[in-house]
Amino acid sequence: MKVLVVNCGSSSLKYQLFNMENEEVLAKGIVERIGMDTAIFQYERPGFETVKEVSSILEHKDALNKVLKAITDEKMGVISSISEIAAVGHRIAHGGEQFADSVIVTKDVIEAVRKNIELAPLHNPANLKGIFGFSELAGDIPNVCVFDTAFHQTMPTEHYMYAIPRALYNKHKIRRYGFHGTSHKYVSQRYSEITGEDLKTKKIISCHIGNGASITAIEYGKSVDTSMGMTPLEGLIMGTRSGDIDPAIVPFVMVKEDLNVHEVNSMLNKHSGLVGISGISADMREITDGVVSGHEGATLAYNMYIHRIKKYIGSYCAVMNGVDAIIFTGGVGENSDLVRKDVCAGLTFLGLKIDPSLNETRKPKERSIHEGDSKVDVYIIPTNEELMIARDTQRLVKENEAVTTLV
Repeated sequence: MKVLVVNCGSSSLKYQLFNMENEEVLAKGIVERIGMDTAIFQYERPGFETVKEVSSILEHKDALNKVLKAITDEKMGVISSISEIAAVGHRIAHGGEQFADSVIVTKDVIEAVRKNIELAPLHNPANLKGIFGFSELAGDIPNVCVFDTAFHQTMPTEHYMYAIPRALYNKHKIRRYGFHGTSHKYVSQRYSEITGEDLKTKKIISCHIGNGASITAIEYGKSVDTSMGMTPLEGLIMGTRSGDIDPAIVPFVMVKEDLNVHEVNSMLNKHSGLVGISGISADMREITDGVVSGHEGATLAYNMYIHRIKKYIGSYCAVMNGVDAIIFTGGVGENSDLVRKDVCAGLTFLGLKIDPSLNETRKPKERSIHEGDSKVDVYIIPTNEELMIARDTQRLVKENEAVTTLV
C-alpha cells in the first residue's frame, strides 16, 4: 500500500509518499510561497538529485497537482499513476472534542473541522484546502484526517478544565486541548518497539522540544496531561512564545503600552520566549553560543528555558506518581546535548543518571543515553509525525475495507 501524507500550511504544503510494506519514503518535498508568482517547489527522491523550481503556484490545489505530476513523471516519478496511491493522510491542527482518533474524511468530518476553525484559525482552513484540492484531483481515493489534538483526548476532566466560569466551557469549549499529539504518540510507541516494553505498564514523559515545545505525561499508553493548552501558547518557554505567564499581565501591558488585543497576542506569540528574553535570537544554537560567550540575555533566556522544562517534568512525575522513561524529541531535544545534560542534571532525585559519552553527540540518532544503573530510562527518539500519519491512514483504510467486505 502506498500512502501520501500532506501537511498544508497557510502558504506551504509539505508531502511524503510512503510504501507502507516497508515504511520506505519513496519521495518527499515542500511547496512554499503558495499564492505567489515566485512559489518554490522542491522534490526529493532517494538516490537522485533534488529538484527545485520557482514558478507561479496560486492555490493549494495547484501545488498538489504539481506534486502528483512529479511523483508520476516518467523520468523522476516513483509511481506510474495516481491510482497507485491507496489513501492520503492529512495533518489537521485541531479536532476539538469531537475527535479522539484519526478518521476517514466524510461530509460530517469536514463540517466538524470547519466548526473548529475558531480554535485554530490559522491552521484548520489551510488543512481543509489540502483535502478539497486532492478530492478534486483524485476524488475516488480516500482521505484521512489525523488530528494534532486527538492523542490528548484521553486526559481526565480535572486535567483539561480551566478554573474559570464553567459557562465559558459550555458555550465556547474553552479547555486544554494540547498539541504535538502525533509526535508524542509516535515517540512513545517507538520507545515500546525499541525496548520491548508494554506501554500499558509504563509511565513516560515525552519532551517535544523545538521552536514550538510541549511536554506530555503518558500513563500506560495514554496522554493524561500536556503542557500546551487551548492554544499552543501555554506551557514551556519557546522560540518566540512566552509560555506560562500571569494572565493579569495581559490587561496590565495593554493599558501601560496602549496595545490592542491583536498587538498583545502578537507580542506573546511572536516576540517573546527566547528571542524576547535574550534580545538576540529564537534559535537555541545561537542562544547556547551566547551562553558560551557570556552574553547576559542569552544566559538568562537559557536558564529560564531549562528551569521551565524541569518544572514540568517534575510536576508530571507527581501527576503519574512516578516515571519510567523520559524521551527527548524535536529539533532541540534531538540535537542539543547541552539542554539534555542540564535538564537531567536537575532530575537526579529520581535516580536518573545519563551517560555523558552517549549524550554528547549532536547527531539526531535514536538511542538511550542513560547509564546502566539509572532508575529512569532516558532516550533520544527523533520524531516522525509523517510516518505516524501514514500508519494511521493505512490502519483506517484497512479497517474500512474490512467493514465494507462484511457488509
